[in-house]
Amino acid sequence: MRLTAVLRVSGSLLRWYSLAFLGPLALALAQGDVGLAQSFALALAATALTGALLARTGAVPAHLWRAEALAIVAGTWLLVALFSALPYALEGLRPADAFFEGMSGLTTTGATVLTDFGAHGDALFLWRAMTQWFGGLGVIALFIVVLPQLGIAGRQIFFAEASTAPAEGISPKIRDAAWRLWVLYGGLTALLGTLLLACGLGPFDALVHALTTLSAGGFSPRARSIEEFANPGAEWVLVVFMLLAGTSYTLQWRALTRGPRHLLRDGEFLTYLGGLVLLTLGLWAVLMAREGLAGGEALRAGAFQVVSLASSTGYASTDFNLWSDAAQALLVAAMVLGACAGSAGGGPKVVRTLLVFKFLRREIRQVLHPRAVQTVRYKAAGVPPAVLRAVVTLFLLYGVLTLAVGLALAVLEPATSLEEALSASLACVGNIGPAFGRAGPMGSYAHFSDGSTVLLSIAMWLGRLEIVTVLALFHPHVWRRMRLAPRPPGA
Repeated sequence: MRLTAVLRVSGSLLRWYSLAFLGPLALALAQGDVGLAQSFALALAATALTGALLARTGAVPAHLWRAEALAIVAGTWLLVALFSALPYALEGLRPADAFFEGMSGLTTTGATVLTDFGAHGDALFLWRAMTQWFGGLGVIALFIVVLPQLGIAGRQIFFAEASTAPAEGISPKIRDAAWRLWVLYGGLTALLGTLLLACGLGPFDALVHALTTLSAGGFSPRARSIEEFANPGAEWVLVVFMLLAGTSYTLQWRALTRGPRHLLRDGEFLTYLGGLVLLTLGLWAVLMAREGLAGGEALRAGAFQVVSLASSTGYASTDFNLWSDAAQALLVAAMVLGACAGSAGGGPKVVRTLLVFKFLRREIRQVLHPRAVQTVRYKAAGVPPAVLRAVVTLFLLYGVLTLAVGLALAVLEPATSLEEALSASLACVGNIGPAFGRAGPMGSYAHFSDGSTVLLSIAMWLGRLEIVTVLALFHPHVWRRMRLAPRPPGA
């Protein structure tokens, strides 16, 4: 692996990303918030300068090796998260907390360490929303549109960030596919912002929540999230768009251009939708029976929280920390259900859950009929053993990572219960956001120590990049072949 190639491309991407600071900088200046404007100006300068220096570390590579593409994806996510954290650090957050907030935004997790929302200007909340919007389909996918200007193709980088689930193929013409996805992404964002304005939200709230809904992010400028608006109409609108955020954008494009029948023919989407309906109905019944909510209110609250957590958006229309154990168990089931492959949502993806269940069913049948040749099928085609192995491995890694981080938190934080530690781990590894206990929907992660905060930040990073992308870089084969620059001809 050529480190100069990795640094060159990562630096170029970082230099482009520095332009994102112009939006909140302009807002801070318009509102006369000089201190916050200075923070964004310094962050812009530091990001642009670092990107420019890294971009001069070597020649533009004509071809990227697989390990280099993986390193660019993983390294750029870390770099962008670090520099996204600069405004928070300059505004007084501890370095670990600033890194947590930056990583939570870029990975669209939505977990926060902020407690006093009134102490921060609008520009900082706009920045939080923008980091989630850029992270929604991946900063790497965004810059595939820009990579041709850097002199190299973007195919290897896009492939590195995409998972191996069979539903996630985009198109052989990767740049055209990226443009189509971002046109759809931007169009839905604009539509949601318009609808939220029509529902009575102010322009700033409508903009920020549009950015953080289609990205399945969940950051809100309000301390009590969506509950603070007390706006049932806006809640139902958000339910629809959170559902879309958890649906494959490529599938949405096909449904938009070729007809909605494509939605009804997709097994993953039907499983996702069916799971949401069943969990909503179950939670509706529990909220009426145990929480005493009226039918309409219970249905709205149940649908909102199920879709919010399943899509990994993480908004809250009520404090579900106060609900019964039965209601919270259904919410955990929604977290585990997750979103569709190719969506902005996190987690292991519904298609993988489907394939794992098909794999387990085949293994059980194999016990009864050991000589039978049985193939796991998806969309009327056999799933190649290599793909099935990768899916099962990733599913297992998600479980192991969630358990390991949860147990580590329980050890590192004596005042944290095992339930809270495991739920915080699930919320960060799955890029969901709110957990239970003090890290619940109306709380924050501010009570965790610096060590735990960094651990959860890394968990978000690993979860967003689907674990294997990062773990592969620690294989001895990669380290043995690592060198600073290409070998000269004849060496």
